[in-house]
Amino acid sequence: MGFKCGIVGLPNVGKSTLFNALTASKNAEAANFPFCTIDPNIGVVDVVDVRLDQLAKLSNSKKKIYTNITFVDIAGLVKGASKGEGLGNKFLSHIREVDAIIHLVRCFDSEKITHVNSKVNPADDLETIKTEIILSDLDIVQKKLEKSKKKLLDEKEIEILNEKLENLNKGEEAKINNTIEEKLLYNIGLLSIKPKIIVCNVDEDNLSKGNKYTEMVKIKYPNEKIIHICADIEDQLSGLEKSEKETFMKDIGLDKTGLNQLIKEGYDLLKLDTFFTSGPEESRAWTVRKNTPAPKAAGVIHTDFEKNFIRAEAVSCKDFIEYGSAEKCKENGKLRIEGKDYIVQDGDVLHFRVNP
Repeated sequence: MGFKCGIVGLPNVGKSTLFNALTASKNAEAANFPFCTIDPNIGVVDVVDVRLDQLAKLSNSKKKIYTNITFVDIAGLVKGASKGEGLGNKFLSHIREVDAIIHLVRCFDSEKITHVNSKVNPADDLETIKTEIILSDLDIVQKKLEKSKKKLLDEKEIEILNEKLENLNKGEEAKINNTIEEKLLYNIGLLSIKPKIIVCNVDEDNLSKGNKYTEMVKIKYPNEKIIHICADIEDQLSGLEKSEKETFMKDIGLDKTGLNQLIKEGYDLLKLDTFFTSGPEESRAWTVRKNTPAPKAAGVIHTDFEKNFIRAEAVSCKDFIEYGSAEKCKENGKLRIEGKDYIVQDGDVLHFRVNP
């Protein structure tokens, strides 16, 4: 399991440039006119993990397989999308397919790049996106409640949807309060419940300290996760070799690439952990939700493993690297035998025992 992030925003804010940089590709056309991207571009990126590198080396593995993140470059949204303006429902349907949303906003001035609203105002841009998503959710909830008249919903579902309808009518995003709501709202395809990261696309000079535009965003959305990225710099970095990239980043005072920032924030936002399997044939990273029981984690490898789970042999990645192998960990009392109730921890190296 990896995770899928959709890059959304108004036209000409740098979505395709950022997508190309993050995926080290030139799949997405970047141009100075609206709706350059019509069908979504999709890129899968390895989540490089030094822990896996070390495990593969110690196990002398023939293969090393990272987990991954999928980026989706979605066409620019405009005011009225929920009513069919621009690419309308096509745009909104593409958002439904992703696990998290990257709201990209333009936070730089340029006479060469036109803005769809003729002025740079990232707070207004975010409000446009938020409004269209809320309007789309309103339509979904209202249509679902119509089915209550045909007895297709139970009383609890009707109660939940009426509560969300009230929130949406106030211009508020729908919120998930418990697992019952989570299952219902995801099943009907609400967009406003999706986790989100606001990415301010700044110029190089304002990458570390921000500017008046990033301050607008911070004031308007104080409770949202906000990061700064310069899409142009990311684009330059994507074409460099490792040593050149490190030198360039040092020269401009950049600690992390935009890709690494988004991976970290994405994992935190979606509450994800990584566990490993390692042996002579293969060392591999696997992604699971936090608080995943061992049998369910085994099922990520193969569905039959969950059904036929017996136990898990667990070693922390730190101990595996320190002692050099699972066998050495066992000799030193660091290998644990865990049952069906064990909750997988980030960095666990696991070997599952299952019935044949």
